[in-house]
Amino acid sequence: MSDNNKDIDLNEVVKPRATDKQLWGIYITLCIISIVELYSASSFLVDNGRIIHSMVLHVLFLVAGLVVMVFLQRTHYQKFLRWSYLFALVSIVLMFVTLKWGNYINGARRSISLGIVDVQPAEMVKISAVLIIAAILGKKRFWKDGDVSPLGLTCVLIVVAIAGASLLSQGLTNTLLLMAISGSMMVVGGVSFKNLGKILVAFVVIGLMFVGAQSLFKSSDSGNEAATQEVVYVPGTNIIVGQSSATGSDGSGLVRQSTWKNRIQRHLKSDKWNDPITNENQQEQYSYIAQAHGGAIGVSPGNSRETARLPLAFTDYIYAIIIEELGLVGGLFVLVVYLLLLARAGRIATRCQTAYPALLVIGMAIYITFQAMFHMAIVTGFFPVSGQPLPLISKGGTSILITSMALGIMLSVSRFAARKGKNTEIKEELQALPADAAENHV
Repeated sequence: MSDNNKDIDLNEVVKPRATDKQLWGIYITLCIISIVELYSASSFLVDNGRIIHSMVLHVLFLVAGLVVMVFLQRTHYQKFLRWSYLFALVSIVLMFVTLKWGNYINGARRSISLGIVDVQPAEMVKISAVLIIAAILGKKRFWKDGDVSPLGLTCVLIVVAIAGASLLSQGLTNTLLLMAISGSMMVVGGVSFKNLGKILVAFVVIGLMFVGAQSLFKSSDSGNEAATQEVVYVPGTNIIVGQSSATGSDGSGLVRQSTWKNRIQRHLKSDKWNDPITNENQQEQYSYIAQAHGGAIGVSPGNSRETARLPLAFTDYIYAIIIEELGLVGGLFVLVVYLLLLARAGRIATRCQTAYPALLVIGMAIYITFQAMFHMAIVTGFFPVSGQPLPLISKGGTSILITSMALGIMLSVSRFAARKGKNTEIKEELQALPADAAENHV
């Protein structure tokens, strides 16, 4: 096949199919839950008159995300190959700029100001890894004898190592989430467990080397180190109580080992539910109280009692407010919605005739679903405390836009990827693709 087909307008060659109603239904459901529950979780802002401003800003981000979704669903998924590497490069650059000059949020540099908005590059880095891994595993030249080749394995390792290293300062959970997403994509993509084991060993070695180097740096700078405290956000204000410091008094350490250690120790306590509430544990303790208060059917929307006391109720702990107001039934419903998203992506992937779109759609679904499940596991006490937004529901502009981007990419695959059962349609699809993408069939 000639390379000239790279310049073909793919939208003209392959007629797009109807938009995926199931994906749109899931998106609309999550948006409704988001608006209702975020209003409840932000009720403490009523006293200082900020709730209207907060809600308007949240809705504006949802609208911006909708625009992103519509644009991406109208774009042929093959064009994402051209953008993926540039987007990944921009994400990594922004991430390292944030590590050096970013704004402190809860003890770490997490955001950078770009004009009128603050961007959290961590979300960009995670979706970038999905894009690049799909691009690598979707090309035949990275496969040999039915398994990923040493070159392909090395490329994936490099991508995940760079992305994971950049995320370490944002919290250990972000790095573990990235590894879970990457590993799941490789399993779905057909990578053997032998090669998965090699990557896992490499990650462990790299991680130990990184932490060891950090410890050496810490000991050499011990004279400047201040006492480490847990970081707690005071609702309704911009005040940060406490300061997390891994290597210096300003909390500028690359990883926050003391914070990780304290949180894991608290998590492993068998009677942690009965601990007295302090600045260090108030997030999880008030979260548990909120969930217990909700019971089986909840206290109904708008009647949350703990939203005024629970730090980060509108972001990292919004699932606790959902359970308090909608009960165990409502909490399970939200979980099922995300699982339905993953199931729908799996259905779409089975209809793809080449590996790249199949990996792309399933990778985006894994990214959204795993992030949701990590959030729920943290809030319910299954995982140690860490900060993870609930996709499309938690307050946060970057998270909403990146999640909308992932859904838009899924919609594009559902509209343009070839479907089984129509040979002429499949042939047109494959002929329209660049040769390197079309040759690796699922």
